[in-house]
Amino acid sequence: MDFEEAASALYAASAADFIATRNELAKQLKADGDQLGSTRLKALRKPTVAAWLANLVARELPDDIDDLLALGDEFREATADLDGERLRELTPKRHKLIDKLSKSAGGLAEREGQKVSADVAQKLRETLDAALVDPAAGEAVREGQLSSALRHVGFGVVDESGEPSNITPITDERRQRAQARRAKAGESEKAAADEAAEKESAAETAKREKAEREQEEREAAEKAEAKQELDGAIAAAEAADATVEDLDNQLSDARDALAEAQEAVHRIGEELDEARKAARTAQKESREARKRYNRL
Repeated sequence: MDFEEAASALYAASAADFIATRNELAKQLKADGDQLGSTRLKALRKPTVAAWLANLVARELPDDIDDLLALGDEFREATADLDGERLRELTPKRHKLIDKLSKSAGGLAEREGQKVSADVAQKLRETLDAALVDPAAGEAVREGQLSSALRHVGFGVVDESGEPSNITPITDERRQRAQARRAKAGESEKAAADEAAEKESAAETAKREKAEREQEEREAAEKAEAKQELDGAIAAAEAADATVEDLDNQLSDARDALAEAQEAVHRIGEELDEARKAARTAQKESREARKRYNRL
């Protein structure tokens, strides 16, 4: 595996596995004796969600991307010829093709388990439009190795931060150099330049990797905290349910006890009435017996 193949495999990996895949591929290149390629691979940036989605579309729908770039060629020809009628004919095709690609991208993202926000969807549309308008942006999109979404702003192409994009027009000479790299026949002058770039970018690469690790750690910590809060809420809800059930049982027992007490009061009242009646009868009999005794 050479650097070009490793870079292609890296940007084909899922966004969540980008860093781990980059480290593994860089280690493999180093083990194969390509120290320069290993360092260059480590310098590749993790794509944003919008860039990852554009790369996914480029891999999965290359024919549609070719149609988009061909339509861009037609736009440039019509513009150069000042052919207003032709431009009016091409404009609906431009919107229709970008709509089609955006809709397909949503399906691909869903298949990969990635939610696409309105902001990401808009940035994808801007990237596709930049690919249509700008030849260099088009080749960059077709290559499928973007680290940032693109946007055409009239004077050129910028990335998501608003900074000028580092993409450059694809010339015959550049194509030849790319073919030479893929054939492992790079020139010594380029190798020296890459080596110098390696030394200059080592600190920046380490800083970026540290920032990416810290971001992942923060996300993991936030996720763990949210999980802990969820567990606490569930436990509190279960405890509240248990308390409600216990109080409901106590209320039921109290109602049963009240009913028994009321029944006992009623029974005792009846017994009291009977006792009073018996007492009055006994008193009456006692008085009559005393009268008989006195007569005797």
